[in-house]
Amino acid sequence: MALDLSTVIGLVLGWGSVLISVIIESGGNINGIMMFFQLSAFLLVVGGTLGATMVSYPMPVVANAFNVAKQAFLQKEMKPADIIQLLVGFATKARREGLLGLEDEIANVNDGFLKKGIQLVVDGTDIELVRSILETDLQFLEVRHKLGEGFWGTMGGYAPTIGIIGTVMGLVNALSQLESAAKVAGAIAVAFIATFYGISFANLIFLPISFKLKAKSAEEVLIREVMIEGILSISAGDNPRIVEEKLKAFLSPKEQAVKTEGAEDAAGTAGGGAA
Repeated sequence: MALDLSTVIGLVLGWGSVLISVIIESGGNINGIMMFFQLSAFLLVVGGTLGATMVSYPMPVVANAFNVAKQAFLQKEMKPADIIQLLVGFATKARREGLLGLEDEIANVNDGFLKKGIQLVVDGTDIELVRSILETDLQFLEVRHKLGEGFWGTMGGYAPTIGIIGTVMGLVNALSQLESAAKVAGAIAVAFIATFYGISFANLIFLPISFKLKAKSAEEVLIREVMIEGILSISAGDNPRIVEEKLKAFLSPKEQAVKTEGAEDAAGTAGGGAA
């Protein structure tokens, strides 16, 4: 897996903008800058948000949440166009050697879902049963993904509210120091740091991670649907050209055009070689 640059660049750009804004607003004064770094507000927002979210989800989901978040920073190299090419190759071999000819290919398949599907086909499993098994696996994959997305989305929902709680606590402390106007002003400024943290963490960490996980889930589900359709077509004994045309429907118009141009170039090269 490669690093997902959009996630990394987005976080650096977002937090970098906040930091630069803090420096500008404080006029470069170190005391002014340090006012934005309050340990008590940080602990309240992070701890309170995490605690409220843990109440909202079962422990297995909580335990796996940070492992799931890693997926937002990683880019899978598996693309729909590559899967289509692989499945068309399988269809060609199955057409030439029969379904048992795919048995040698199973060991070279790295994806567990695809390997399972091809193995079912090689074993002669009824096509409707193959469909049922794979679609059930896909359904539960989506459920697991939604729980991971939901955890971080819930963090993003709670964080601003927990920040407001911190601000209220700070204002109560400020009102207890009414004998000194300077102390009150300073306490009020510090009080709003909790809200600043809550809003910042929600919109620059928690919600973006949730949305990125949702996008990656949609991409993975699309790839799985391509696999299911290809596996069923191979099981039905469809012509490799028909298999390719079926699976191309899952691609965007731009990707279809690129794939068609690639196929035409390959055909032209083969024709030239034959001449």
